Amino acid sequence: MNTNVLNSPGETTTPPRTRQSRVAIWAIFALFAAVYLGSAFTPGLQDDVDSTHAEASREMLTRGDFVTLHINGVRYLEKAPLMYWMVAAGYAVFGVNEFAVRLPNLLALVGLMLLAMKWGQRAFGVRAATYGGLFITTTVGFFLFTRVMIPEAILSFFISWSLYCFLTGLETREAWRWYAGYASLAMAVLTKGLLPLVIVGAAIVVFVAVSCDWRRWREFRIPTGLLVFFAIAAPWHLLAGIRNDHFFWFYFVNEHFLRFLGKRVPKDYNKLPGYLYWSLHLVWLFPWSIFAPVTVRRLYSDYKAARTSPSVPKSFRYRSQLLWLIWGGVTLFFFAFSTNQEYYTFPAYFPLLMLTAGALADEENGRSRWLVVLGSIVAIISVAASVVLFAGLWNSRHIPFVADIGEVLASPDLSTDTLSMGHMLDLTGQSFAALRLPAILATIVLAIGPGLALWFRVKGRNFASTWTTAVTMAMFLVAAHIALVRFDPYLGSKTIAMDLSRQIQPADRLMIYGDQAFGSSLLFYLKRPIELVNGNTTSMWFGSKYPDAPKIFLQDEDLLRAWSAEERVFLFVPLHQRSTVDALLSGSKYIVSERSGKVVYSNRR
Repeated sequence: MNTNVLNSPGETTTPPRTRQSRVAIWAIFALFAAVYLGSAFTPGLQDDVDSTHAEASREMLTRGDFVTLHINGVRYLEKAPLMYWMVAAGYAVFGVNEFAVRLPNLLALVGLMLLAMKWGQRAFGVRAATYGGLFITTTVGFFLFTRVMIPEAILSFFISWSLYCFLTGLETREAWRWYAGYASLAMAVLTKGLLPLVIVGAAIVVFVAVSCDWRRWREFRIPTGLLVFFAIAAPWHLLAGIRNDHFFWFYFVNEHFLRFLGKRVPKDYNKLPGYLYWSLHLVWLFPWSIFAPVTVRRLYSDYKAARTSPSVPKSFRYRSQLLWLIWGGVTLFFFAFSTNQEYYTFPAYFPLLMLTAGALADEENGRSRWLVVLGSIVAIISVAASVVLFAGLWNSRHIPFVADIGEVLASPDLSTDTLSMGHMLDLTGQSFAALRLPAILATIVLAIGPGLALWFRVKGRNFASTWTTAVTMAMFLVAAHIALVRFDPYLGSKTIAMDLSRQIQPADRLMIYGDQAFGSSLLFYLKRPIELVNGNTTSMWFGSKYPDAPKIFLQDEDLLRAWSAEERVFLFVPLHQRSTVDALLSGSKYIVSERSGKVVYSNRR
C-alpha cells in the first residue's frame, strides 16, 4: 500500500519518518561507509584513464591554470573541467593522494543515495525510499565504475537533480526549482560536455509530449532559465576557445559528433557488440536487475489504472515512473547507436533502480510468488558463483601465495584491448593464488546470504529478505575491493614508481616506450616530466601540435642516441612492447624494476 497521500492533483505529501525508518537510514549509511569509504584510500591509481585524469588535476593545481588542462605538460582539451576542478580542490585540502582523487565520486554517490531516498519517499513511500538508498549502495555497476577517475557518477548526480527539479517544479510551481534545474544541467555540461543536454532535453521533450504538460510551457521559465544555464556553462567554454586555437572543432566536433559516429581521431576506443551492450546491464544492475519482471508487472498495472482513473496520471508517483522510464530509455537507446564503453550508460542506472525500488516496495505488501521465484534466481546465481570460486580455491590450494597477480594472469595484447573491463578476461585458475582472502570471503557470503534471503521470502518477511540481499552484496563488494588491491601491480605502476623514486635523480631522463597510457601513473607518483618514445598517440596527439608543447616526443633513433650517451636514462616498457625493446636495445641494459611483466631498464647501473 502506497504511504503517500494524494491531496489534490499535483500535490503529494509523505508521512513523517518513523523511528524504524531513521534506523534504516543510519544502516544504509553504515553499509555505504563499509563499501565506499573503506575503498577510497586503496589501491594505487590505475594506469590509463585513472592516473591520467588525476595527473591533469595535479598539473592544473601546480600551474594555476584552471581553463586549459595539461598532462605531462601537453594540452589536454578533450574533457570538460568540473571533475578536475573538484579533484584539484581535494588536493589543496587533503594533499595529492588517492583519497583526494576518489572524493568527488564518493560525494556524487552520497548525493545520488540521498536523492534516491528523497524521491523514492515522495513518489512511493518510506519503504521505497529505503530501497532507493540500498540499491545505490549495493549495485555492482555503481561500485565498478567509480573505481577510476571518470565523471559518470558526478554526471549522473547532476542529471538526476536537474530532472528532479523539473518534475517537482511542475508539481509545486516553485520558481527556485526551475532555476536549480537549469543550474544543475549547466553543471552537468561542465562535467561531460553536450551529453547531458541530449539526455535531459530528450527526456523532458518526450515527457511533456506524453503527459501533455507542453501546454504549460510558459511555466518552464525558459528565457530566464537559459540565462542561468549560460551564465554557469558558457564562461569556461569561451575562455578555452580563446586560449586554445581549434578548441571548438576538437572539443565539439571531434569529441562529440565524430565520437558518436565512430569517426573520432585518433581511434582509441571500441564499441560493445549489441548483445553484450544490452545483456551486461543485468550484471551492472545486479542483484536488483533480477527483479525486472516485477518492475514490468507493476508498471503495466499502473498503466492500466491510469487509463481508468483520471487522477492517476496526475499523481507524483505516476509521473515519476513515466519520467524514469523515458530517461532510462533515452540513455540506453542513445548509446546503442553511439560508440560506447561499458560505463557510458551509467546515467540510466538511477532511474532504472528507482523503478525497481518502487515496484519491489509495492510487491512486498503481500505474499508474492514472483518474489519467491526471483529470489530463487538470485540464490541460484549466487550459489553457482560460490561453487566456481570454491573450485578455483581448491584447484590452487597447492600453489604458493603470489604477491604479484600479474605473474599468473593471461597475457592479452594490451595495445588493442580498449574496453574498460577487458582485464577481467585475463583471470586464470592460478589467479586464485593471489586472491585467496577475497575469494574465501566472497565464497562464504554468496553461499549463505542469498539462501537466507530466500528463506525470508518464503516466510513472507520481505523487508528482511531485501535487507539480507543488500548486506550480502555489500560484503561481496568489500571482497571485490580486497581483490582489486591484489590487482594493483597489474593495473597500475605505483610500485614501479616507488622503486624508481629511490634511484632516479633530477638530472636523469625518464622515458616510456609507446603510449603514455600504459605507464601514466608514473607521472602522478613521480611528479616529473616523462619523455615518450613513439608515444605521440591517443590523448597526446592533438595537444602535441601546439607550439608550446614540450619536446618530449622521441623516435627509436632518439632513444638509441640517449642510451649510448653519458647521462642516465630510465625506460619504462609495458609488457606488450618488451620484445620490441629487447630487440632494439640489444646491447647492455639493466633491470631497475619489474612488476606484472612491466619493466624499467636503465643504461647505467
